[in-house]
Amino acid sequence: MKQGKCPKCGSTNIYSAVDLPLKSGPFGSNSIPVSLTAMAALDNYVCVDCGLVESYVADEYMLKKIAKKWKAVNETADEEL
Repeated sequence: MKQGKCPKCGSTNIYSAVDLPLKSGPFGSNSIPVSLTAMAALDNYVCVDCGLVESYVADEYMLKKIAKKWKAVNETADEEL
């Protein structure tokens, strides 16, 4: 959706809150926990026709932290087989 088209319904009525003031606020209202002491701010994109929401972590440092701290989805899938 970053390019302005919804992958679900094909609409181009996409809106973004990349500069949302609460994104990095005291309550982390637009963020996800990366570790006990770190939060990653999210950039959100919304299709106003079907309601699909996509969120992205824009901070490269936080992406690297997530790669070190979180479990890879591929590893989880392999364990279930």
